Amino acid sequence: MRTYSSKFLAILVAIVLTLLAFGIALLAHYFGENILAIIVSTIAFFAAAYFSILYIIKKYIIDRIRPLYNTIRDLPLSGKKMEEKIDSNSLLLNVKYEVEEWAKTQLKEIERLKELEKYRKDFVGNVSHELKTPIFNIQGYVLTLLEGGLEDPKINKLYLKRTEKSIDRMVSIVEDLESITKLESGELQLNMTRFDIVKTVEEVIEMEHWQASESQITVQIINKPDRPIFVRADKKRILEVVTNLIVNGVKYGKENGYVNISFHDLEDNIIVEVADNGIGIDKKDLRRIFERFFRVDKSRSREQGGTGLGLSIVKHIIEAHNQSINVRSVLDQGTTFNFTLEKQK
Repeated sequence: MRTYSSKFLAILVAIVLTLLAFGIALLAHYFGENILAIIVSTIAFFAAAYFSILYIIKKYIIDRIRPLYNTIRDLPLSGKKMEEKIDSNSLLLNVKYEVEEWAKTQLKEIERLKELEKYRKDFVGNVSHELKTPIFNIQGYVLTLLEGGLEDPKINKLYLKRTEKSIDRMVSIVEDLESITKLESGELQLNMTRFDIVKTVEEVIEMEHWQASESQITVQIINKPDRPIFVRADKKRILEVVTNLIVNGVKYGKENGYVNISFHDLEDNIIVEVADNGIGIDKKDLRRIFERFFRVDKSRSREQGGTGLGLSIVKHIIEAHNQSINVRSVLDQGTTFNFTLEKQK
């Protein structure tokens, strides 16, 4: 659909009216009028019609469209800001395009807000659910103790230990939420240092040796480099990343399974890969694996004390280093996480 300027519209309407007047004048000529007078009158009529129509268009159309047009251009959500005055000629040419673009932008913004609202509701619901379980457990244990359990040494000690476990779970959830909040807001300052990533991974393997042995899962570095691999990063945070990935591999592993860690040298970066042959992740769940509170196996995670925030924290830590993390998985065959770190000589 074409859009015309106000001047063009005024000329077009004026021509039509002038031709109409000229036709009437010609008819009058046949009744004895002066042809020169008719031509002069026609030109004068055209000029009068043109300026009259142009005034009407500006007064009753453009002046009413302009505030709407300026409002659309000045809206922050449109992603634009009007920096210069728009004249009447370009206004009608631009208004159709601007309104269509504005409408598209608003639709996208509405969809984004809907997604954010859904995310907010899911997040609040998940936090409520995660905290509700340990709170109800603590309430039950305390009531049992108050109703006579304190007098029985066996029940006393057992329920106090269970209460402590539930409190520890609540503390873990709150601490993880605090970490994510700081990472997202940029409040968490990274302490960038030079360290050997191979040695750091070995430290994590040593720390998780007992848990892996209990689960009958082998955690090892395959094709171990014969020299140190130095990277520039926040060692404490990268230690947290590696620990989380290895613990996940053990937690979701199969009996007599493995968690293999390997290193791949790129030009400027090092790829750290953590692969297991555990239960794997369904293809439909892969895109959500880094979401807060998302669990592949909910009952298994809660039984082993997971908060559902670990992988979300991992992703935020890696992105805070301006690096990337990826995951690939096949259901019932295993999962592989890999992330990059900046090399340091």
